[in-house]
Amino acid sequence: MGEIMPEGLDRPLEMMSDTDRLHQLGYAQELNRSMSRFSNFAISFTIISILSGCLTLYGFGLEHGGPPTMLWGWLLVGVLVLFAGMSMAEICSAYPTAGGLYYWAAKLAPGKSGPIWSWFTGWFNLLGQVAVTAGISFGAAFSVSAFLAIFTNQGYWLSRGHTIAILAVILAVQGLLNTFGIRLVALLNNVSVWWHLFGVALIVSILFAAPTSHSHQSLGFLFGHAGWHAFSGLSGLSIPFYVFLVGLLNAQYTFTGYDASAHVTEETLTASVSGPKGIVNSIWISLVAGFILLLGVSAAIPHVFPQTIGGIVFPNYASIATATVPWATIFEYAAGRITAEILILIVIGAQFFCGMSSVTANSRMLFAFSRDGAVPFSNYWHKISKRSHVPVHSAWFGAVGAFILSAPYLWSAVAYGAVTSIAVIGLYVAYLIPVYLRRTNGAAFHPGPWKLNKWGPVIGWIAIIWVIFICIILLLPQFGPVTVSSFNYAPVAVAAVLGFAGIWYAVSARKWFKGPKIQGSPEELAAIEHELSI
Repeated sequence: MGEIMPEGLDRPLEMMSDTDRLHQLGYAQELNRSMSRFSNFAISFTIISILSGCLTLYGFGLEHGGPPTMLWGWLLVGVLVLFAGMSMAEICSAYPTAGGLYYWAAKLAPGKSGPIWSWFTGWFNLLGQVAVTAGISFGAAFSVSAFLAIFTNQGYWLSRGHTIAILAVILAVQGLLNTFGIRLVALLNNVSVWWHLFGVALIVSILFAAPTSHSHQSLGFLFGHAGWHAFSGLSGLSIPFYVFLVGLLNAQYTFTGYDASAHVTEETLTASVSGPKGIVNSIWISLVAGFILLLGVSAAIPHVFPQTIGGIVFPNYASIATATVPWATIFEYAAGRITAEILILIVIGAQFFCGMSSVTANSRMLFAFSRDGAVPFSNYWHKISKRSHVPVHSAWFGAVGAFILSAPYLWSAVAYGAVTSIAVIGLYVAYLIPVYLRRTNGAAFHPGPWKLNKWGPVIGWIAIIWVIFICIILLLPQFGPVTVSSFNYAPVAVAAVLGFAGIWYAVSARKWFKGPKIQGSPEELAAIEHELSI
């Protein structure tokens, strides 16, 4: 599949306007291009959301090795994810389009294999996008439940039914915000960056300064055997190294969603530079701030037992780890009830911003995928609102799909771990494919202004090997013994999407899906843009 090359659009990429480059890639400027470089970074940073991923899977981390797993794992995963992000950023610079990963796969595939690579990349990306939206807003629902339980002193707010009902309300509001236009979402994302950074600083400062009745945990507890021993055996898995690997989900899940900077490049100014920088900056800043957050929360874990917190007696470390919302319990223990409520509200705000941005990224990916006819009812999902210039139907697809994926929590206590595993696997398989094609078919790649140069092969292959390894780990059992209630249903969800996409491609799509489409000649693209402007 080649790019169209109308007269005057054969200049170097560095010298082309955003709209000219989009026309060269074959697409009309249908979306409102008004996002700044900071706003592009902000959407990925907001979706990574250390106050969402780090905390909502904090209990999972405690059950899989405790603070040593989370802190050492955070550093390990963060560096390796930075390699993956840099590899993706180089490709984003060359192809700044909302299709992102599946478009890149089509362009970089060898011979005539572009459509099949593009097809499966797109479907894995769509699965991961919906799952990460579910995981983020699911975490926000847990946080709201914890706040209401502390505020009203009524524990029933932590029930599964109440949590799912709260999740439905959160997703509905996020869907509504995504119908009003990209300017509002961009503004809230800009606010979100500072909300996260100042929020982490405030939380860690208060947790460090507030405790008067106890000392902080030691470095040996945070980074060594003392912390590992305190939480050993809680997962039911018997091999320590395997427990550590499974526990990396806390970090690996948090470092997802940074492809959002690519999905909104059709709405970003100087997209071929802003998109790549948005990806990379969102990862390394989250790496630093997230480590500080995990260190601060873990240092405030109680170490004198029995301990009464919020009227509930906690006899040991295991009872802290298995609390419905462990980090909220730690907040209340360290800072008291009133201060804990304020800190939880900060977390809720960050998680809400994160879910809203995830719905945005999800909708842009579905918009682009349906623009190329790759999903059922493509015309419906691709429809753009003339008032707001956003794909409203695609936004609601993400919100409703996230709710459906979360529903198993009503009968499975470990559903959240499965949802986050699905998000990691779906997104990282989609991340891996274009990076792999870039490394194995380098002749097809023509770099944009943001380049890795001689470091590209080393960075790319490290990222590829890591992604394959971690995806295998996250398909394995997360708790033992394996029962109906502890079953990791991530393999089922991944197999279902892979089977659906594979069968549909073999039976039908291979006959008509040719990869990303060219919307038309320059005159036809101009006509599309004129129609939307009326």
